[in-house]
Amino acid sequence: MTFETLSTARAYGGTQGVYRHQSTATGTPMTFSVYVPPHDEGARLPVVWYLSGLTCTHANVTDKGDYRRACAELGLIFVAPDTSPRGEDVADDPAYDFGQGAGFYVDAMQAPWAPHFRMWSYVTEELPPLIAAHFPADMARQSIMGHSMGGHGALTIGLTLPERFRAVSAFAPIVAPSRVPWGEKALGGYLGDDRAAWRRHDAVSLIEDGARVPALLVDQGDADQFLEEQLKPHLLAEACAAAGIDLTLRMQPGYDHSYYFIATFMADHLAWHAERLK
Repeated sequence: MTFETLSTARAYGGTQGVYRHQSTATGTPMTFSVYVPPHDEGARLPVVWYLSGLTCTHANVTDKGDYRRACAELGLIFVAPDTSPRGEDVADDPAYDFGQGAGFYVDAMQAPWAPHFRMWSYVTEELPPLIAAHFPADMARQSIMGHSMGGHGALTIGLTLPERFRAVSAFAPIVAPSRVPWGEKALGGYLGDDRAAWRRHDAVSLIEDGARVPALLVDQGDADQFLEEQLKPHLLAEACAAAGIDLTLRMQPGYDHSYYFIATFMADHLAWHAERLK
């Protein structure tokens, strides 16, 4: 399978597309969406990566994220990958928080996950050249954001590759997966029992171990049903304070974990990214 266009639609003067290709990293077809805003012929535009959360595909944010108007006004390309490999031959788990739809943006090392679950390599190594080849992207100006599991992915990738991503933000991220049930299950299942190997996929641990970015923006609803058990944003606040990272942590009264919350504050995040992508 070569690069395939599944659909395109006009939106705010730009083009919202959905695309598929055969991934070398995962060994499966992978689907993703890209919004390209209106632009002058020959222009190269900054790229914002959005990583989705548990159970999601590219379609959740594409359908419900309310990003296109802001991206059109700010001149930002918006890329939304899937959250895992998929298919009948791909290992899965009956639980919603593991297996297909729950790749956790790591390269699995344990059977039966290792052959296909290589979402770190897919997002950081394979998909960027594809975006550069097929869209008017200025790959010298990239940023990354995400929600929940995808917020975890955005934070860990951004902290690991600060020279690539000029801005990093998150909605309700899993900030310390090594210390919460979702993360312990995923990191243990994909990477094995050696917790030292988990640290490079844990934002708080990465900061404790010396990873640095100039600033982070995090929005978190105070009515989020996962706040106390799974998300624990205070751990990120403590790590950033100790490291001297400028964290803007906004606790939003009455908001839950849903896309209503994400859509409400999406334009704020995109404006924050755009300022750093100039």
